[in-house]
This record gives sequence, structure tokens and C-alpha cells, in this order.
Amino acid sequence: MPYSLFNLEGRVALVTGSSQGIGFALAKGLASYGATVVINGRNREKLAAAVTELSDEGYKAHASHFDVTDIGAVKTGIDKIEAEIGAVDILINNAGMQFRAPLEDFPDDKWQQLLQTNISSVFYAGQSAAQHMIKRGRGKIINIASVQSELARPSIAPYTATKGAVRNLTRGMCTDWAKYGLQINAIAPGYFKTPLNQALIDDPEFSTWLEKRTPAGRWGNVEELVGAAIFLASDASSFVNGQVIHIDGGITASI
Repeated sequence: MPYSLFNLEGRVALVTGSSQGIGFALAKGLASYGATVVINGRNREKLAAAVTELSDEGYKAHASHFDVTDIGAVKTGIDKIEAEIGAVDILINNAGMQFRAPLEDFPDDKWQQLLQTNISSVFYAGQSAAQHMIKRGRGKIINIASVQSELARPSIAPYTATKGAVRNLTRGMCTDWAKYGLQINAIAPGYFKTPLNQALIDDPEFSTWLEKRTPAGRWGNVEELVGAAIFLASDASSFVNGQVIHIDGGITASI
């Protein structure tokens, strides 16, 4: 059956920063195709609520509480998942943050926090998971990039820099690890209705501008990212490597 190309039964998927928003939607999507999902985050209460919601719907879900900006915690956390839940077949590096300020006044502490959260975490989790995956000769890593991997807007230059780095780290991971049987790709969302974007969603002027700027004429819904994640996590993408798939309603295709 064609479905078998996308079947994730028997596979374990770790999604970082997945107690809400895009990460939770991706975890739920992978679970709906049979994966056992591991929800990660720093807030224990949110983690517990996310796992309960998935479990109540009949999905296989676990919580893993560690800080993705702490390399020691990441290594310990992934080793524990491998030992207690199962081999991590799929890693989605979703954890991320945003902070807006004029570049000339951008606070140094927020610059450092953006670097750690948006790019160092991808390196830490990617490397830690890959060390296990390489031994098995297989594995899927999906990094969450952004339209800001290609474009810039006022007041978010540091965020743009981190997401550009995610794009090229994805290519670098592919270049180093494809020979071991790993597929490493990225999804680059456009503007989606998430808690991270709530301030923009609530701004009528920005929403009007975005709807005019986007060929599809609207914000994206997080569920619209799930299909690409299932494709990249499954056997259907066995020869797809080092690619960035933009899911943005066409915003990067037009001027």
C-alpha cells in the first residue's frame, strides 16, 4: 500500500520545544502516523499537559524534561530516551525563540539567548542524536528553519541570523552524515498562528500587510506543517537530503 511509505509505526520521534505551538502540532502529526513521540521542554507542567492530551487521544507519548541550550543536559536527556524509551529514529529540532528590537539597540543578553536557543540547540541535539543514529546506520533529523532563513525584516536581524545558520547547518549535517545513512533536512515555515507570533497576529496593521504580501492571502495554520514533517520523517524521503522546504503560502516566491 502507498501508505507504507509514510508509516511511522515502531519509530521513536523526539521533538524539542514541543509542549505547544508548532512543536506540539508536529509531534501530534507524527503520532497520528504511528510514531512514539517524546515531548521536550523546560516547563514540567506544560509537558505533562501535552503528554496527557496526546495519550487521551490514544497516541504513544512521553515527556523528556531538559534544557536544549545546555549541552550536558541534552546529551544526558537523549541518552536516557535511548535507554528507557527506545532508539531515537527521528529528531525534530523545533525549540526556538524570538525577540524584537532595533538592531542598534539590541540587548547583548538577548543576542546570546537567541544564539543558544535557535542555533546551539540544533547543534547540541543534532550531534547527540547523530552519535546514536550513526551506529545504527539510519536516522532522520528535521530542523525548523524559517522564511527568515532567506529574508529579513526590521527589528529581527539577530533572529534572521540564527535561522540562516540553521539552514546552512542543515546542509553541513547532510554533508557529514549522509554517508552514514542519515537524512537531514529542514522545514522553513512562513507566518503561522503560534504563541510566538501572537503579538503580530493581534496587530491589525501587520496582519493586513502580511495577508497582502503573501500570495495565499492569509496566515498559516500549524497543522499545515504536518505533511512535510511526515514526509521527511518517513521512508518516502529516503533520498532527500540537505534540503530546506519552505511552507509559507508563497511569500518567498514573490516580491
